[in-house]
Amino acid sequence: MQREKVSFKSAGVDCAGYLFRPTGAKAPVPCVVLGGGFGSTMDRLFGFAERFAATGFAALVFDYRSFGESGGEPRQVPSISGQLEDFRAAVRFARSCDGIDPKRIALWGNSLGGGHVVVVAAGDPQIAAVVSQVPYNGFPKRVEGRTTWQTLRLLGAMVLDAIRGRLGLSPFYIPLVGPPGTLAVVATNEVMAMLDSVTRSETRWRNVVAPRALLAMITYKPSRFAKRLKMPLLLCLPESDRDILGEAEIARPIAEQAPRGEIRMYAFAHLDFYRDDVREIVAADQISFLRSSLRVDSSP
Repeated sequence: MQREKVSFKSAGVDCAGYLFRPTGAKAPVPCVVLGGGFGSTMDRLFGFAERFAATGFAALVFDYRSFGESGGEPRQVPSISGQLEDFRAAVRFARSCDGIDPKRIALWGNSLGGGHVVVVAAGDPQIAAVVSQVPYNGFPKRVEGRTTWQTLRLLGAMVLDAIRGRLGLSPFYIPLVGPPGTLAVVATNEVMAMLDSVTRSETRWRNVVAPRALLAMITYKPSRFAKRLKMPLLLCLPESDRDILGEAEIARPIAEQAPRGEIRMYAFAHLDFYRDDVREIVAADQISFLRSSLRVDSSP
């Protein structure tokens, strides 16, 4: 496996990424373009990219604008429209790379990125396959452990940050994850412990975000685009997912609406999918799906 640092433009912004290639490939290979979740950075996806490259695929990971190694100011400001454009720019870049088959590009997304891949593929019929892992498809009606007051407090932070953005002021940042009762996007001890177990090797991720994007996410329903997908779709869902924004029952309609959708359920929670042991289990299913969808020989 070879890893190369790359960059590409997305609406004038420099997006950074890494391209993983299988060693010894003699013909153009299919490529999986991977995008992360809300407030995530690409180093969280290296393990998946390495697994894909080790089994014959090229894999492109990248940071969304204003996160990680990519450009964009102010920092740590998620944008639904901006991230969708970054994903499309990553696909264009992958198709332009030597040694990659432009007709065999697959999309892979996790959490919010798992919703993005549905929307991007719906507008690009040349995408050959889609893997959507623990995807966002709308907020749950109730988040366990969060009181009405805490919900209103978070809503106030979202509105305040959006107003500051319109006025050209610096963002009103809050933590992505915090202890119960604190102002954070997710505030539970369980998620804090899970997060600590999967961030030890990360160097770019920061536990801070501008919450204005949560307002746009209220009406963001990728399942509305799923019926337009012509390519195979694999939806990987957790059986235990009470404390993260993308509950399994909310995400299930993505596969139900997709003409060629299928669902795999796993006895893990949302953040568990980043653990090394869980990744091996999930990636094995995803590789089998991608080999079939992208016509890749499974022989040694």
